[in-house]
Amino acid sequence: MKKKILVIMPSMFIGGAERSLIGLLDSLHREDIEVSLFLFRHEGELMSHIPAHVNILPQVNQYTTFDRPIVDLLKSKLFLFGLIRIWSKIVLNIKVKIKRQNKGVWKSMQYTSYYISKLLPVIKGKYDLAISFQGVPFYMKKINAKKKMAWIHTDYAILDPDKKMDLKAYRLVDYVVTVSDECKEALDKIYPVLKHKSIMIENIISKSYVFNQATLEIDKHDKNILKKDCIFLLSIGRFCEAKNFDNIPEICKYIINSGIDIQWNIIGFGGDEELIKSKIKKYKVENYVHILGKKDNPYPYIKVCDVYIQPSRYEGKAVTVREAQILNKPVIITNYATSKSQLIDGYDGIIVSMDNKSCAKEIIEVIENLKLCDQLIENTKKNDYTNSLEVNKVYKILEEIV
Repeated sequence: MKKKILVIMPSMFIGGAERSLIGLLDSLHREDIEVSLFLFRHEGELMSHIPAHVNILPQVNQYTTFDRPIVDLLKSKLFLFGLIRIWSKIVLNIKVKIKRQNKGVWKSMQYTSYYISKLLPVIKGKYDLAISFQGVPFYMKKINAKKKMAWIHTDYAILDPDKKMDLKAYRLVDYVVTVSDECKEALDKIYPVLKHKSIMIENIISKSYVFNQATLEIDKHDKNILKKDCIFLLSIGRFCEAKNFDNIPEICKYIINSGIDIQWNIIGFGGDEELIKSKIKKYKVENYVHILGKKDNPYPYIKVCDVYIQPSRYEGKAVTVREAQILNKPVIITNYATSKSQLIDGYDGIIVSMDNKSCAKEIIEVIENLKLCDQLIENTKKNDYTNSLEVNKVYKILEEIV
């Protein structure tokens, strides 16, 4: 009899976790298993990239309420969910005020998930293994599965969670998955009581998928931007505090002031877009820093860039860095806490300072050292960045389930 796996994900909008999920689903392909995917919302640019062997379960309206506008919920048949969302905000605001804490995105997710999950219907079906691939897994109590896993894609030391809330959530699962050894160490340090169930599974990336997508055309309206005869730098990610794209304009200013002609293209979207635009204007780098926006397929842009740069403040393990290495690009990342788990400094990438002026100086040193760039490229060709064998960790857990 086939073993049944259920994977749960909010949606398939462009993001590192979503692309990592595509890699995992692509790898979970054996005759003796059946894989189903439950999405809160059947939305996102990567919906069409879900592998054909995956059974996509029907959307359940109550599960769409996690991030829909509260006003929309209050005007619909999901009125009660709108009230619960408001209540979760009130409770959170009171608690952070009493404890004099920062609110934070993760805390907001914790409280929303905790209260909404009380109203959610049970997901139909019985499964051997259920995987919560993103978010706070309170909804896992609504799933009938012999074993349950929850993924964490970022450095937990940075999140500033409500620890009591987290312990309630992660007691609902048998395994808590982190994406690097450093992320596991951070989680174990914060929650020693969960150490027995924390494991590390690296992001799985399909090499054939990346290469095939990279052969496709760049968007027509971007071709004129990319015609300039200069050094092309590229950064990809959500426009948020973690990615640190708001500091790109100042870093770029230092580089062009040194006499090096560059163009720094940024692919992505998010709440910090206006901040980034204001910094571009402030540092007068409108001709050098270009926001290209959201791209269904970023791989042709990676293919034509000269250097890929991830200037993050913090990361779990950046999928885009691995994808750039798969496409044999020199990679530069900042020295965020988990950076050493991302690459080998000086071998298949370069780690630079977080300080903008120092960061620019070190980027210049890499750009001007053609021999180093060539060596970085050659070394990426020697490595397998797909982590394809990581899926065996999931298979091992599955095989132990009776």
